[in-house]
Amino acid sequence: MKKYLKISLVYAIFAMIGGVFYREFTKFNDYTGVTTLGKVHTHLFLLGMIVFMIVALFAKDNKLEEQKSFRVFMYVYNIGIAVMISMMILRGVVQVIELNVSNSVNVMISGVAGLGHIAVGVGIVLLIISLMKVDNKKGYE
Repeated sequence: MKKYLKISLVYAIFAMIGGVFYREFTKFNDYTGVTTLGKVHTHLFLLGMIVFMIVALFAKDNKLEEQKSFRVFMYVYNIGIAVMISMMILRGVVQVIELNVSNSVNVMISGVAGLGHIAVGVGIVLLIISLMKVDNKKGYE
């Protein structure tokens, strides 16, 4: 349980850093429009901090770590969030500094961000499967 609360704390810290970066970076560049940077903060809070707080609650009374699908979830989900957030930051910085990038660079950023989103989605499915397996081992239906 404590391990997942520590992970949750790390995500909370990164979420706060993301929020401060968004506010200060846009202010420094006199940018007032909508940017992807504004969504980094909330994505990290929800997909990072909140999800791992929930995982901590389930891990308290269950043996999630014994589930192979849970161990795979931990890797796939965290890597997916890292990729997704990195691309959100990259996209946001490009928007704020109004960098004129080629269409192929835009497609690359979107493609890699999409892979991150897919990994997060697969991770969520793996987490649900893990919780269902733990629940079934207790004899519930």
